[in-house]
Amino acid sequence: MAERLIRVVMNGVTGRMGYRQHLLRSVLAIRADGGVVTPDGDRVQVEPVLVGRNRDKLARIAADHDVAEHTTDLDGALADDTATVYFDTQTTSGRKKAILKAIAAGKHVYTEKPVGETVADARELVEAAATAGIINGVVHDKLYLPGLLKLKRLVDAGFFGRILSVRGEFGYWVFEGDLQPAQRPSWNYRAEDGGGIVLDMYCHWNYVLENLFGRVRAVTARAVTHIPERWDEQGNRYDATADDAAYGILELEGDILAQINSSWTVRVDRGELVEFQVDGTHGSAVAGLFGCKIQPRVRTPKPVWNPDLPTDQDFRAQWEQIPDNQEFVNGFRAQWEQFLLDVDAGRPHRYDFAAGVRGLQLVDAALRSSNEGRRVELPGL
Repeated sequence: MAERLIRVVMNGVTGRMGYRQHLLRSVLAIRADGGVVTPDGDRVQVEPVLVGRNRDKLARIAADHDVAEHTTDLDGALADDTATVYFDTQTTSGRKKAILKAIAAGKHVYTEKPVGETVADARELVEAAATAGIINGVVHDKLYLPGLLKLKRLVDAGFFGRILSVRGEFGYWVFEGDLQPAQRPSWNYRAEDGGGIVLDMYCHWNYVLENLFGRVRAVTARAVTHIPERWDEQGNRYDATADDAAYGILELEGDILAQINSSWTVRVDRGELVEFQVDGTHGSAVAGLFGCKIQPRVRTPKPVWNPDLPTDQDFRAQWEQIPDNQEFVNGFRAQWEQFLLDVDAGRPHRYDFAAGVRGLQLVDAALRSSNEGRRVELPGL
């Protein structure tokens, strides 16, 4: 059994997602388990090189987790030929410039989404990556979650018959920062810093919809800023200039209609922070991040509308949970493992920069729909 090492320049690991999901639960977890096993029994080990703007935070993280190298000098890290992969989980506004530097340095690139602030940004990255011949990938973590893996299993098995519609509910209450500290960074609520729920979440909805049901053909959306003022990490009041909620109707291939509500200004009354209900001629399912329950046609109850009497049916008890039937790992880690194996094998990653372009096309179409008050068709379909 041979072991090969991939050194990864990780930029932005002092942030919440970069630290918890990508560093701790993915890269360091893979390292602790001895790497990723290839189909022929070899191992691909990984070693991070931490990059960020705050030297003290980087030093603490490195010391806490036995990481040998950290630096605030991105250019210096990219000049190291022994590090062959660059990962970006910075704020969106700094992403394109850093990725272009990494491509110019010959690195393979894996990045959080959105890949840029605009469709033009993303297309520039696609072209640069193609010219350089580097392997590139965009985080599609939700596709690796247990609930959506179970949902994909149902789709592939033909459980739904003809799929009619998808309804998605996502969100939770993000505190304004005055009564309690906000649980999301303040830049998320400033459009000038790359914030906004459409830019953040519609990239996710695009890859979920296109990989489970079909590509988005058109969108009608309304993006709003429900809370116009918030307080930042230092307790300073600021104007919230980015949208904090979006309500969309998306038309998919196969005449499937999807309705998705996304909000950081909603209080949760459902099993998980995100849930998708899929209705088809032969059955329905409700999937979250972890669970997935079904109601087939032959077990669908026959309720009767009577506003004069309370219903005697427990509708939520009429669904059946799908068993795990396999061991699920952290969704972020699962995709990291796949990307590392693709780099090791020298093959393209399935969820590449072009997928990132499609996500931003949906973002652009949704924002135009909201601004212009009309239905917007997506290009290329």
